[in-house]
Amino acid sequence: MAPLSEYLRYLDRYQSFLVVEKGLSRKTVEAYSADLIRFGRFLEKKETTVVADIDTQLILGYLIHLRKQELGARSRARHLISLRGFFTFLTREKIIETNPANQIDLPKTGMHLPDVLSVADVEALINAPDRTKPEGLRDAAMLELIYGAGLRVSELIGLEMTGINLEAGFVRVFGKGGKERVVPVGRMATEAIRAYLEDSRPRLLKNGSSPHLFVTRRKGGMTRQSFWNLIGRYSRLAKLKKKVTPHTLRHSFATHLLEGGADLRAVQTMLGHADISTTQIYTHVAQRKLMEAHKKYHPRG
Repeated sequence: MAPLSEYLRYLDRYQSFLVVEKGLSRKTVEAYSADLIRFGRFLEKKETTVVADIDTQLILGYLIHLRKQELGARSRARHLISLRGFFTFLTREKIIETNPANQIDLPKTGMHLPDVLSVADVEALINAPDRTKPEGLRDAAMLELIYGAGLRVSELIGLEMTGINLEAGFVRVFGKGGKERVVPVGRMATEAIRAYLEDSRPRLLKNGSSPHLFVTRRKGGMTRQSFWNLIGRYSRLAKLKKKVTPHTLRHSFATHLLEGGADLRAVQTMLGHADISTTQIYTHVAQRKLMEAHKKYHPRG
């Protein structure tokens, strides 16, 4: 058997699994693959050619090797996450019995927690548009929806008329890798969208037509840059101290749900995260706020 042929064969199967079953984008799969190919070159130098011979000690040695190569903690953490995913796949396929990467803690990355608005700040932002004007009604509906459903900005501006069902209370969006998901829409967002559809959208289109849900006076869809500019303008009008981006509202959506007692798996589904570890960062935000509240209000905090 040629060196590493077994490892590379399993890596090829894993790549197919990520694309076909997990629905990950090409760029994401390429990033995981690059990490695993680099690990393969390390195995070759160590003359380890059998996957079953890879143990925790060997992976620790690899992480030390990466540190000597001057890779930062964040990059080493990403490599370890790539290895965990690969070995989890091998255990599910019953190729190995246990995951040798699971016993290793992620390197301390100093990961920046996402900025989150308070509920009051979100309300101030959403109330900033002038709803007596067609653009104001549209902008209020967009803000209600991106926060109320936790959408990415690309999902928001990509929404078409066929993707929303106000009677059933959901939107159908296409996330990363073109993966479709259905997200519930709350009462406030539903009311704002209905007002926009009944009043503002016909006035913006001037009796014209467009497949896009959110349109401009040019009868085209809203662009990513235009929406970024709108959020910046409304955050200034609302006199918010934090820098607000479309992703800030998505972060706030997830954090407010978890603080209200929502299940992590449910939030993962609504956000469209392929891996729950991506969603878990929001638990750190919620836990931090609980600790701050305990310290502030408990008599022995």
